[in-house]
Amino acid sequence: MTEIAKTTRKTRIIDTVYNSTNNELVRTKTLVKGTVITIDAAPFRQWYEAHYALPLARKKNQKLSEEDNAIINKKRSASCQAKYTERQKSAAVDPLLLEQFATGRLLARISSSPGQVGRADGYILEGKELEFYLRKIRAKKAK
Repeated sequence: MTEIAKTTRKTRIIDTVYNSTNNELVRTKTLVKGTVITIDAAPFRQWYEAHYALPLARKKNQKLSEEDNAIINKKRSASCQAKYTERQKSAAVDPLLLEQFATGRLLARISSSPGQVGRADGYILEGKELEFYLRKIRAKKAK
């Protein structure tokens, strides 16, 4: 499990992509527990770049904004720089996850039962689980 998966950020739900129980729930964009959704990757990218002081995959031809560049290349004290250098040693991100960061959307799975208030808790898919759902989504699109 990467550090990205351990952080909590409020983000926007973009779309419902897959539900194992019923395809109608995907068609009507109903949010239930266990639904695979796409979310906006920006809050997680900002956290990663601030936490590790490393740029993360971006959309093609998109350069770092001056604000992001200032965060990454900021002057730091020796002790602070040592802390970031130590963090950067464990800053590896799954290639499939990097691919999703480049598109600006992440696949996530809802782990709570969303109620009337519109709040849904979930987690970012990664590793074997991400591969599994990508395979399922491709198979569904091929039909």
